Amino acid sequence: MNRLRPGNRPPQDRRSDRVRGGGGRMPEGHSAARDVVTVPAPAGPPLLASRLAPAAPPEPVVLRPRLARALDTAVAGSLTLVRAPAGWGKTTLLASWCRAAADAGTPVPAWVSVEAGDDADRLWAYLAAALRAATDPAAGAGPPVPDRAPRPDQLELLAAALAARERPLLLVLDDLDRVTDPAALTGLEFLLRHTDQRLRLVAAGRAEVSLAVHRLRLAGEVTELGPNDLAFTGDEIADLLTAHGVALPLAAVRRLRERTDGWPAALRIAAVALRGQPDPARWVERFGADQPQLAGYLREEVLAGLDPGTRDVLRRGAVADALCAGLADTLTGRADTEPVLAGLADGGGLLGRDDSRPPWYRCHPLLTEVLRAELGGLPADEVRDLHLRAAGWYAGNGRPAEGLRHALTAGDWDGATELFVARWPELAPYDRDVPAPAAPAPPPAPAVAAGPELALACAAERAQAGDVEAAGAYLRLAAEYAPALPAPRRQRFLRLVAAVELALARLDDDHDRVRAAAGRLLATRAGDPVPAAAPRADTVGDADVRAVAGVALALVDLAEGELETAGRGFGEALAAAREAGRPRTELVCASRAALLAALRGGLRTAEETARQALALPPCQGWSSQVDCAYAYLALAVVAVHRDQPEEARAHLVPGGAAGAEPVAGAVLAWCRAALAADAGDPGEGERLLAAARGRLADRPAGGLHALLAAAEADLRAARGDLNGARDLLGVAGYGPDPAGPVDAGGARASVVVATARLARRAGDPRAAARLLPDWADADDWPLPVRLDAALLDVVLAAEAGDGRRAGRVLERALDLADAQGFRRAFTRAEPGLRELLAAHLDAGTAHWSTVSDLVRAVDTAGSAPAGQPAAGTLDEPLTEREMTILRYLQSILSNVEIAAELSLSVNTVKTHVRNIYRKLDATRRRDAVRRARELHLI
Repeated sequence: MNRLRPGNRPPQDRRSDRVRGGGGRMPEGHSAARDVVTVPAPAGPPLLASRLAPAAPPEPVVLRPRLARALDTAVAGSLTLVRAPAGWGKTTLLASWCRAAADAGTPVPAWVSVEAGDDADRLWAYLAAALRAATDPAAGAGPPVPDRAPRPDQLELLAAALAARERPLLLVLDDLDRVTDPAALTGLEFLLRHTDQRLRLVAAGRAEVSLAVHRLRLAGEVTELGPNDLAFTGDEIADLLTAHGVALPLAAVRRLRERTDGWPAALRIAAVALRGQPDPARWVERFGADQPQLAGYLREEVLAGLDPGTRDVLRRGAVADALCAGLADTLTGRADTEPVLAGLADGGGLLGRDDSRPPWYRCHPLLTEVLRAELGGLPADEVRDLHLRAAGWYAGNGRPAEGLRHALTAGDWDGATELFVARWPELAPYDRDVPAPAAPAPPPAPAVAAGPELALACAAERAQAGDVEAAGAYLRLAAEYAPALPAPRRQRFLRLVAAVELALARLDDDHDRVRAAAGRLLATRAGDPVPAAAPRADTVGDADVRAVAGVALALVDLAEGELETAGRGFGEALAAAREAGRPRTELVCASRAALLAALRGGLRTAEETARQALALPPCQGWSSQVDCAYAYLALAVVAVHRDQPEEARAHLVPGGAAGAEPVAGAVLAWCRAALAADAGDPGEGERLLAAARGRLADRPAGGLHALLAAAEADLRAARGDLNGARDLLGVAGYGPDPAGPVDAGGARASVVVATARLARRAGDPRAAARLLPDWADADDWPLPVRLDAALLDVVLAAEAGDGRRAGRVLERALDLADAQGFRRAFTRAEPGLRELLAAHLDAGTAHWSTVSDLVRAVDTAGSAPAGQPAAGTLDEPLTEREMTILRYLQSILSNVEIAAELSLSVNTVKTHVRNIYRKLDATRRRDAVRRARELHLI
């Protein structure tokens, strides 16, 4: 064994241990830094040299520059935590990072590998040796680093010496979570707080370290790298395979990424195994935890360190795809699994946790396979009991789909049939991209003959899993028994058949079949009472039928771009879902109804409906990410129209999950294009809109086509490409017929208005006035298009010298906009609108507060005329109270009325008014308001 006795080393060894800038060994030829702490060698037990330097990374080494950059950035702060379960490459990453630093001639971190059983004294013996490796005798003697747990005075001396360094000292503590005594780390905590960030600590481990780092977190001095950061990306997997001499097609690399979640240990095991495979791509398809080397690693390195009770929670929980505390309690018969699950998630990320309340936890898929293999070793009755417990919990907690699957897996044919008959409206599949779970064993023929509803239950379960072929086979099997059923039961059976047929038609994306199946479902009625001997009496009413059929029809209309029809359909299905008490269907309807309301301009309705959708209880786990994304997308549209870019960007992050669906993707692109143009990047906006139009090219989504084309034409015209804008509006049926009416519902209205706006920009206001359709009574147009038309009408009337008409039209536009909170139509409108808004204040308006805010908002948006002075150029700025009163001075209110509005005395208001006049160099109200507008104060 290579033992290092620090007090008795040869001189050449001590020279090789010097560090440059930060602790650690340096390669030959590198000079040591001048600002180092010199410490005497301690006397005491021998120290292992292997614990004071990183081990060589496994060959072949795969460079991961993004993680190296992340570490380089992280060590600008006081503490970097690298935390992940076994096999996630923590030590390899840090060792590679240190070696790269040595090769580049940059400061190399000092290194200490912590071992189980290290108490405070042993830990500090190694810390002293690591710091001693950073000592340069030429720099002079420094304060002694204690070889045992330090006293307060020793810590203060060491902290002072470290704080006096010119360069920070980097220290890596690998496996620091092995120190279980918090008292052993108090000295490190003291140094982190009192060395003026000259000590930079990198701590790695599988679990939460015992350092008290809350203050550092609040100060932004802590960077954490976890499994998501350490996971291999697709490109890194390709590099790893190349380093091992393995060639895989891109699809197989993606599949390997899916199977492993980027877990480094599993990928290295796979890379080694693939070298001897004649068909690597086929081997990847079969890759799983049944590989002996991988299964052994998971059992020995990941699971072996868990106590038996914790491992039993994971094993029993493996019957489910994910766990919450309530489900885990039910499966284990315990009442204390919540801290166990939380500890597994917090202590190194053995479980992943979502953001719902209560949280749901999920194992890595390969670890789940190992746990299920262990579960298979239990007696069959015990495994069946676990599935029955899971079925009961899911059914009682709003997740009948999972309940049905577990009941069928347990062979509880009566329970599965009763659950399906009573809860079929909640089994309609809406999520198409979820992983398909394995099919339960088929029921025996006698069970199906006794109750053919069981075959329909199996069909519904397979439809939920996306297995259309198996679901169709069960549906045909059930149909064979329909003629023999008594009349009342047959009536209900036909309703159930229609519901399953509707689900399969939706999965096949066959719109004609969806409409036909929905019609058959709507044609069924409750009929006569079902005999008590039949599987569970029918508790599903007509409201459920209307909800399920209605949402299916509305989804077809939405996919085909019939936005107005879809909006009405979702509204009707939403009311039926609420009447029936089906929250899953309610979420699907409410989220999409909110988006369609926002597109039509009903911003208040859209906002209220979207927030109601997002407020539906996610703790039951049925809320779909895509469904919620529609609600967030609706809020983003509302924020764009209200000219709230930061809110819009925040909502677009979760709203992006709906972008794979063409209609939602088009709306997403429209929002992002508007924000990009407002931020000064119209080219990016054009690119987004053109791509979205391309995705809709084969769909009859006329209203969305027109919306995207009009927006893109506006961006082209804004940068001077008038011919390109004309060409865009004239192709694919966008070009309007000036002599003909705009289509009912206003699907093409946005293009017609954009064409008129383009004519004005081309210098032909007469043509613009001729092209602009009658918007005043177009109640069926989307409100944003009516506002655009109204504001263009205002500008054209003013340019024609008809100021009275311009004022009347502007007031009408304000009536329309104020009711919903529209702002962007004004702040990003035609040039010259600011002056018309300012003049409108003087002429008198019922919306003077709104108009005042809009005038200032137009300035902020960059639409103010060039050459005007910026706000705030007064020699003596106005106070906040004076600014408030100045806004009131734009109105027709007297000083007495202003005082009443603000709950001030009249004399106070008069004093503020005099100060406003003095600061603005004005003698009367009109002059003060004019001067304030020139300065863009109001």
